[in-house]
Amino acid sequence: MRVIKGDTVRILRGEYVGIEGKVEKVNTERSTLSIEGVQREKIRGGNVKVQIHASNVQIISLNTDDEYRIKGTKNIKDKNATVKKEKEKETKKSIAKTKEIVKGEET
Repeated sequence: MRVIKGDTVRILRGEYVGIEGKVEKVNTERSTLSIEGVQREKIRGGNVKVQIHASNVQIISLNTDDEYRIKGTKNIKDKNATVKKEKEKETKKSIAKTKEIVKGEET
């Protein structure tokens, strides 16, 4: 899922591991995020926001202001439910086949 401004994320790698905060800015060209509370002090004084790569974060909570994004998450849940049902059917079929094979070997 894409990360957008307003999502809450947890940093998983690097110097700032374990820090959670809201996404303030997203750079799509470099795939980096600016997160609240993640700053580095400059040599001459002052603070600079540190850019964290999107692959090094985990989404904790979503910004649900956008209705289109909410619809997308519902579709994913529906797909997962149908996949689970299909897997259950396949496992039942495979169990039935193994039972038939075992019965055939006994006789």
